[in-house]
Amino acid sequence: MKIKLILFLLVLPIFTFSQITTNPTIPIVNSEITIIFDATGTGLDGYTGDIYAHTGATVNGNQWQNVIGSWGDNTTQPQLTRDGSNPNLYTLLISPDVFTFYGVSTSDTVTELSFVFRSSDGTKQTNPDIFIAIYAEGLNVAFTNPSNQSVYNLNEVITISAVSSIDANLELFVNNISQQTATATTTISVTYNLDSSGSQTIKVIATANGETKETSITVYVKTPTINSTKPTGLKYGLNKNTDNSVTFLLQAPQKTDVLLLGDFNNWTLDNSFQMAKDGDDFWITLTGLDINTEFAYQYLVDYTIKVADPYSEKILDPNNDQYIPSTTYPNLKSYPAGLTTGIVSTFIINEPIYTWNVTNFEKPAKDNLIIYELHIRDFTESDSYNEALTRLDYLESLGINAIELMPISEFEGNDSWGYNPSFHGALDKAYGTKNDFKKFVDECHARGISIILDVVYNQAFGQSPLAQMYWDSANNKPAADNPWLNTDATHPFSVGNDFNHESIYTKNYVKQTMKHWINEFKIDGFRIDLSKGFTQTNNPTDVAAWGNYDASRIAILENYATDIWTNTSSDIYLILEHFADNSEETVLANYGFLLWGNSNHNYSQNTMGYASDSDISSMSYQERGWNNPNLVGYMESHDEERLMFKNLNFGNSNENYNVKNLNTALAREELAGMFLFTIPGPKMIWQFGELGYEISIDENGRTGRKPIHWEYFDDVNRKNIYNVWSTLIAFKKKQPVFNSVDFSLNVGNLTKSIVLRDASMDVVIVGNFDIVTKTITPQFTQTGTWYEYFTGVQKEISNTSESVTLNPGEYRLYSTVRLLDPRGGTAIDDSDGDGIVDTQDLCPNTPTGIAVNTTGCPIFSLPEDNFNVQVISETCPDKNNGQLVITAQTVQNYAVTINGTAYTFTDSLTVDSLAPGMYNFCITVTGETYEQCFVVEVIAGVTVSGKSSVSSNRATIEIAEGTAPFIIYVNGQEVLETNSPVFNVEVKHGDLLEVKTSKSCEGVYSKTIALLEGIVAYPNPTSGVLEIALPVSQKEVTISLYSIHSQLISRKVYPIINGKVQLNIANKPIGLYIVKVQLDKPVTLKIIKQ
Repeated sequence: MKIKLILFLLVLPIFTFSQITTNPTIPIVNSEITIIFDATGTGLDGYTGDIYAHTGATVNGNQWQNVIGSWGDNTTQPQLTRDGSNPNLYTLLISPDVFTFYGVSTSDTVTELSFVFRSSDGTKQTNPDIFIAIYAEGLNVAFTNPSNQSVYNLNEVITISAVSSIDANLELFVNNISQQTATATTTISVTYNLDSSGSQTIKVIATANGETKETSITVYVKTPTINSTKPTGLKYGLNKNTDNSVTFLLQAPQKTDVLLLGDFNNWTLDNSFQMAKDGDDFWITLTGLDINTEFAYQYLVDYTIKVADPYSEKILDPNNDQYIPSTTYPNLKSYPAGLTTGIVSTFIINEPIYTWNVTNFEKPAKDNLIIYELHIRDFTESDSYNEALTRLDYLESLGINAIELMPISEFEGNDSWGYNPSFHGALDKAYGTKNDFKKFVDECHARGISIILDVVYNQAFGQSPLAQMYWDSANNKPAADNPWLNTDATHPFSVGNDFNHESIYTKNYVKQTMKHWINEFKIDGFRIDLSKGFTQTNNPTDVAAWGNYDASRIAILENYATDIWTNTSSDIYLILEHFADNSEETVLANYGFLLWGNSNHNYSQNTMGYASDSDISSMSYQERGWNNPNLVGYMESHDEERLMFKNLNFGNSNENYNVKNLNTALAREELAGMFLFTIPGPKMIWQFGELGYEISIDENGRTGRKPIHWEYFDDVNRKNIYNVWSTLIAFKKKQPVFNSVDFSLNVGNLTKSIVLRDASMDVVIVGNFDIVTKTITPQFTQTGTWYEYFTGVQKEISNTSESVTLNPGEYRLYSTVRLLDPRGGTAIDDSDGDGIVDTQDLCPNTPTGIAVNTTGCPIFSLPEDNFNVQVISETCPDKNNGQLVITAQTVQNYAVTINGTAYTFTDSLTVDSLAPGMYNFCITVTGETYEQCFVVEVIAGVTVSGKSSVSSNRATIEIAEGTAPFIIYVNGQEVLETNSPVFNVEVKHGDLLEVKTSKSCEGVYSKTIALLEGIVAYPNPTSGVLEIALPVSQKEVTISLYSIHSQLISRKVYPIINGKVQLNIANKPIGLYIVKVQLDKPVTLKIIKQ
């Protein structure tokens, strides 16, 4: 029977596989194979270090399976061997066979090996992925020349050659016309003149032993690019036309030819998909495509570079899409594996339309913005817009009116801060679908919340087509002729590849992609990352010079702003992360830009309680000399250490107040908010700052994933921050006085005050960031009645210079008009949930769960376990150095009298120099009818004491009282140190045994050793008086006399005189008696009375 098998070669990139050959030419899966890699023309060309292979196999049709080791791990990934005569030539031995080398089961089918070759440090590599076909044993046939998808000029003569794995009859065809035959051989070749343009199919058929196999490749003969004027009204990228045709427009200065590849032409080179040229632009219109099918596509530029569309709105990534959960992005189109490599763009003509619910959103005034900076990855457990949407009620209640999303345009990988962008106009799929994001924006708008995108136009990373089309592989950086990117960055702190913002190509790219975000997603503004980098003034290493006034940079930024405000939307927020000289920032602010104002260090100094660098006056736009309140002040951002982390780890303290105490640290965040939101001008907070999030920015690496703690909202002390901040935010949005242009700040040290003046009312804010009680003179604007909002207390001011005394961390907000809770404020609102409506609530911000009286003010109480009282005993007798340490869970102004001395404290108190004895004391709270009493005992110091016994030259000592460790001496020489109160020491008769404790004031336990073997009674028998010899040093001893039936007859203490005790039993009847001598080890003697 004749068997005919047709093999279809994968369409592979035309510029890769000339770099790879194998020995044997047809590599067999169960045999040894040598891979030969020529680095010439790759990213490893001229590299002198070691080269390693990141390699896997295509198993059962799935690429990149059984990858050996992990990227960058030189201990597990195979190292190539450099050729001795050609330093660009390397070999890798696959031995003993593919199955064993890759750890693949022999029951599986392996059809390819995949490779990325890299430098030892991973900074240089081949690109794109390399795939090598692998064959089963038996008859196989393959081309050795040309490579599949090779490109040639018209009338170029080529050699076509093929090999078979065993002797066979071979025949070569071009476009199904036979060109050569060979019999009973393993090789065949023919020369051929490529005399027609376009795609040419080359086929070889091998027949042996009744079996036939064939394989085909295609080569492409160049067709001259046609110059043709592009249709009017096109934008770069994909254009959907009214007749359901689509027009592709690629800007590629200095390039000659561009072909379109995609699902619509099976990713093959076809001159009907060659794009027309119009100056710097290439374009083509396709008709007849299925309007409901999602198509993937790429551009082949000058027959050597395959790239996705720089203006893509969606891309497929062969390396990272597999890790996006289907719950986040359902029905994600599969990557066209085996048909192309690298990132591809996609489109659908009849794309599902999102119906907007809010079509007339009115943006908040930019001087009244309260921005919440949010990173989708670290704000949600599922890394998704849909989960973030479920948290919008939380943010609405907080009161913010803008969300600034960290970068969501397509970035490299899926787990990132997003400052490594590759496609600035594409929505990254890692967080959800296009319509998921639109719904998120829509729901924010429904709540009065604007959406600001963090955009990264300072740089583009290596996956960007703008980099790949003009790349210097030898130096691994943009080529000198790159129209968009600088070869080297012109400024410090650059990452990725630096944009040239003087280039018209860059300007067009930025303007079009920004316009896309506004029009497609109804974005309300942009935070422009590293805007100080938008300059060609060359200061690559001089940070100070980089920040100097730069007129060219101002012109670039103003050009972008003018284009957006004139041609797209006049009220788009443009926020700069600039940090340049104030002379430059003043010009930009007065032009209409908002600028980030970083006061993280200053605020952290305040919350930690340190006076140095505690001045926060730079939060005022007026202090900077600006005309308008265009300073976005913040004390935390994604890029700064969290205040609570610093409070808990580095906070200041004294004996009565400790910032490192968790509840104290949290309370100081309320105070910080008092002096953030009340300074006129827009403000920004970083996510979870409102709950006192204390996880360091460096946890899991600076840009690494951080733990999410939504349970913090249920912690009353953390919720207090949320409540206070939400109140201040509401005041800012509703009361004109908080946006007054008539204000003064006294914020240069730890005691601060702000005075706000407006026709509606005046407001005075005071706060104490110190760790001791301080008095502040804030300069009230008028005499009369002032209303303190948080306590409900009315203060009569008879002198505008009247002082206010505040405990550490305390704050007050006084107003000339009584303020209702701004979160509600009506007769039907109960904004703090205490059961008293806002119009009757004199204490509007009562913490959750606190009992209140009829005016809404707390009925004072403390938890039963609020106080922990630690008693530290006297260290030694007569030292009178006992201590009481009192710690309170809740910070209050406490008072207590101990031993006749009055003390005050807020969270902890230590009382020293106490004599042993009982102490009764009661703790009260200043201004409250509260008292909790305690009775404690300070134990007196002890003198070392114990007992000992001796047996067979071993003394056993048991210390009853004394402080370890114990040091034991025999005849003045140290023999042992131990923490155990019971221990043994070798001794002999007459030794002086001494025990000292760790406290010299406890004295010394001493004992002279008397071995008892020499104790005798004589005369024995006796008629009356006998003497007992006792070789001991003590002065007296207890002796008991018993009858032979163990009945006690007498017990008394006898003096020991000259080592003897005299015992008189003359009045006792004749008989046998027992004498018991009470030594450390009691001794029993038998006595006979005659």
